[in-house]
Amino acid sequence: MRAFQSSGKIRLNANGRKLDAWLIYKCLTCDKTWNRPLFERQNVRDIDPATLEALQSNDLEWIRMESFNLDALKRKSQRIDEFPEFDIAREVLSETAGWTRLEIELVVPLPAGTRLDRLLASELELSRTRLQTLQEKGLLRTNSDRTDILRRRIRTGIEVVIDLATVADRELSWGPLATGSPR
Repeated sequence: MRAFQSSGKIRLNANGRKLDAWLIYKCLTCDKTWNRPLFERQNVRDIDPATLEALQSNDLEWIRMESFNLDALKRKSQRIDEFPEFDIAREVLSETAGWTRLEIELVVPLPAGTRLDRLLASELELSRTRLQTLQEKGLLRTNSDRTDILRRRIRTGIEVVIDLATVADRELSWGPLATGSPR
């Protein structure tokens, strides 16, 4: 089985008032294409106007979002490989001198296979065991009622609060980790 990746392009076919639409994927080794059906023989009047506009204008952002629609992709593909790479952009919303806690809100525009504990461990330079210990001591909290939230995939809306009140030199040690600035 060969790996295919979205080409960022759409194929449309009109037959009278009916429309077919496919996302075009390319083989990573031979450039062979696979057309993943979005819909077939759908009446133009029944298509959401925003979707129709995105299809007709070849809207790259819409194509990217639909390319990562894992539920739709799973219905048309035997296997999906998810890659661990992702980009992180930090934005400091507010900062106070002598801060005693770190609040993190995740915005994940596309589905990601990364677990919350792996993301936090990597970005905060902590072991996953240390994160688990912080959670057990009540020093790491989330807005989820799930006790296994650290082992779940990241998604938009997850909020993490780490209590740093008892940490000495918290601004020097945690500040660069939180903001992504060099130490």
